[in-house]
Amino acid sequence: MRYKITIEYDGTNLLGWQKQNEGVSVQYYLEEAIKGFSHQEVEVVGAGRTDAGVHAIAQVAHFDLDTSMDEFHLQEALNARLRILDAPVSVLDVQIVNDDFHARFSATHRGYIYRILNRRAPTVLEKNRVWVVGYPLDVEKMREGAKYLLGNHDFSSFRGAGCQAKSPIKTLDKIDIIVNKDEIDFIVEAKSFIYHQVRNMVGTLKCVGDGKLNPEDVKIILEKKDRRFAGPTAPACGLYLNKIIY
Repeated sequence: MRYKITIEYDGTNLLGWQKQNEGVSVQYYLEEAIKGFSHQEVEVVGAGRTDAGVHAIAQVAHFDLDTSMDEFHLQEALNARLRILDAPVSVLDVQIVNDDFHARFSATHRGYIYRILNRRAPTVLEKNRVWVVGYPLDVEKMREGAKYLLGNHDFSSFRGAGCQAKSPIKTLDKIDIIVNKDEIDFIVEAKSFIYHQVRNMVGTLKCVGDGKLNPEDVKIILEKKDRRFAGPTAPACGLYLNKIIY
């Protein structure tokens, strides 16, 4: 039986989605939780490989079990084992799906939110969950610069070192910048992203907001196709995977 699960997690102390030798990850916790109640070694396949420190509101994954369980009891069993493991991971939904469903390859769209807390005072309640920028940012200029990123482009200037994607050419379908009191949210959507693309775009737009770059510089940076010309990589703590569409 193949199961599709929707999960949320706090990535602060995790190495990211993918299982690694030197520490704990989302994939590690889920596979250990499944083994704990089913005694089966399974691979949990995620829709997106979030980095260390990145959070998720609605990550999606799938796995196969040799024995069948109804959706409610499987969700209960998963969350019970995750609590025992003290994992910062929660299973929000479980669905039985066809064998041809693949969490990663069946996805048609992915969405991220990046959160900046734009105030001088440090945060207590949102520590490790936002990027705190303690001086004013010009949101209208950032919006103007963001328009150059929409559409199909070679995003080499926003490609992180070690990216394993075959091509830097991607289509950015949406990039909205929304203000809610002291918070500035970047809402981005595409079929897929290259490594660090969202964080590098946000880091560059932040430089537009603080006056280090002009809005039209974003177009020039994009055309350079060289990571050295773009802004810094925004911290992982502000990034959330919030949408997977099939």
